[in-house]
Amino acid sequence: MAISDYLKDLRSKVGHQLLQVPSVAAIVRDENNRILLQKTYSDVWSLPAGAIELGETPAQAIIREAREETNLIVRPLRIVGVFGGENGFRHTYSNGDAVEYTVILFECETVGGELGKRDDETVELRYFSPEEMPTLPINYPRELFLQPAEKTYFEWNEKWLEELK
Repeated sequence: MAISDYLKDLRSKVGHQLLQVPSVAAIVRDENNRILLQKTYSDVWSLPAGAIELGETPAQAIIREAREETNLIVRPLRIVGVFGGENGFRHTYSNGDAVEYTVILFECETVGGELGKRDDETVELRYFSPEEMPTLPINYPRELFLQPAEKTYFEWNEKWLEELK
């Protein structure tokens, strides 16, 4: 896991304590509607993704992260979904650092660059058809990968309103 100077400084103050980290991820498709995934140093397939740095907008962050991890230049087209919470978005790294990600998932188009590794986080890059994608560490709804999203997904439960009444 690459870590920003901001998070390094914060970790020096709070140790391994659980931190909420605003993040972005990208669905990048090729001309055959296949989804680009990266295999990481921990032998896990994931979407190009990472934390939003101080001063960045989410759109700037996804452009930077995609470039760092895939060497592609992408343009965010729409927000596909917003995800978070303790179920599926909490992780403790091997060094003991605990995080809970809030992820803004973008549908992106490639506008430049040439696919290739640029950082030490990425071991392999490959496009997968939505039906053949390996299991991702974050349990995004599968329908988001079948075709470009028409509306934004977010977890919702009517009981959350009822609890306030």
